[in-house]
Amino acid sequence: MTRFARTNLPLLKKTASYYVMHIVVAAAVAYAVTGNLFMAFTLSLLEPTVQAVAFFFHEKVWERRSPRQRLTQVSPAPAP
Repeated sequence: MTRFARTNLPLLKKTASYYVMHIVVAAAVAYAVTGNLFMAFTLSLLEPTVQAVAFFFHEKVWERRSPRQRLTQVSPAPAP
């Protein structure tokens, strides 16, 4: 396994489970709107795929932001 995959394995697993859940929900909504099973599955693949990639990078940004945010929240205010 590459270093990238080992380092990010929990996040990649979370992203994959989110992707599967998102496809199922998107397919159900698309079927409810179109009434066509083929069209529902076709529509449900594009948006969740883009969303899963966006989710991965969104989580990476939040991981980087969290330590800085904790430092500013814990640091005492400067004395007047």
